[in-house]
Amino acid sequence: MKKEDVPQDPSALVGVTRDVCYVKDKNGKYTTDLSIGWDVKKQALDNAWDDIKERVAEAALKVKNGETSPVFYFMEVKLMDVTLLAGYTGFWKFTVKRHFNPEVFKNLSGEKMAIYAKAFDISAEELKNFKG
Repeated sequence: MKKEDVPQDPSALVGVTRDVCYVKDKNGKYTTDLSIGWDVKKQALDNAWDDIKERVAEAALKVKNGETSPVFYFMEVKLMDVTLLAGYTGFWKFTVKRHFNPEVFKNLSGEKMAIYAKAFDISAEELKNFKG
């Protein structure tokens, strides 16, 4: 790609990051240039964010219907999985999964709620009172 052909299509990451592209300069030598994005990447990111929004909405509905606990919802909101959440909290993965059960969640101690709240960067009250 020539330096003047580096795509500069704005995406959701404008002002956050830029991509390094290897390009040929006027003399035909390889160099680098920065791109704020390109349309194909923008479409892929937009699709990924749409999928994330859908997963979060489904998680909120499951909490509202009593199918899962707020731990599951906030894990989705913070783009975590069970392994990552277990790492942040120090709980075993099977314990985190157990805490997805609304009945188990209701009986969590204040200390465990605080650990989850810290991992999600919210208050323990917000976690405890989330209804979907």
